[in-house]
Amino acid sequence: MIRKILLLSMVFAWKLMFAQSTDELIKNGDDLYNQLKEEEALGKYKQALSANPANLSLMVRMTEICLSAGGRQTDKLAKKKWSDDAADLAHKAWMTDSNSVEACYMMAAVAGRMTEIETDKKKIVGFVRDIKHYADRGMKINPNYGKISFIEGKWHYEMLTLNWAKRLAVKALYGGLPDGNIDSCIYYFERCRQQEIYYVFNFLMLAKAYKENNNPTKTVDVLNKLLKLPISCLDDKTYKEEARKMLEDTQ
Repeated sequence: MIRKILLLSMVFAWKLMFAQSTDELIKNGDDLYNQLKEEEALGKYKQALSANPANLSLMVRMTEICLSAGGRQTDKLAKKKWSDDAADLAHKAWMTDSNSVEACYMMAAVAGRMTEIETDKKKIVGFVRDIKHYADRGMKINPNYGKISFIEGKWHYEMLTLNWAKRLAVKALYGGLPDGNIDSCIYYFERCRQQEIYYVFNFLMLAKAYKENNNPTKTVDVLNKLLKLPISCLDDKTYKEEARKMLEDTQ
């Protein structure tokens, strides 16, 4: 009996140390991320994920870092490498729990990036369909998850602003997709603004949607609010510069 109690105590202590070690890695990663050292943070998150492979929230942060870093690459191979890493994380999340809104968000976000780097028109249109599929599924699971609202809004915005080559590809390959709707676009971006109050990219897209809807008053209001937001990631600096230029052009 004593040996059994000792053994259980050792197992409990080991699990506690393991959990503390994982939490410490995540905290270290968060600290680096908040210092805008995203790639260094990713290294800590990778270590934490290897110890806790079912942590979907951790996968979300890692996917976002990969997409963010990939978006800044000028070399096509480097951009593809980061995008493939994001896709691997998204698929891992999907296999872990396909009924999770976080997994849906990652799959939709990755599909969105693939539309930017893919050259085959049929595949591009397939990714456009995937964005909507995963976003719709995520909204059914948890409509209060801010970034799934953002994906819905961005899908509508991009369907409204697709260039003619992509529009023709959509029509030729699939007989068309549902039309984007500016009211739905604004609705979802506004939902995201309520749910993710510091999400700079959403503010920028909302301002663009109001501009698309010929509403300069709302456009200026959103841009001014955006410029007061804290910088939470490296891309926020770029978004703020774009917002300043939009504000100059609008006023």
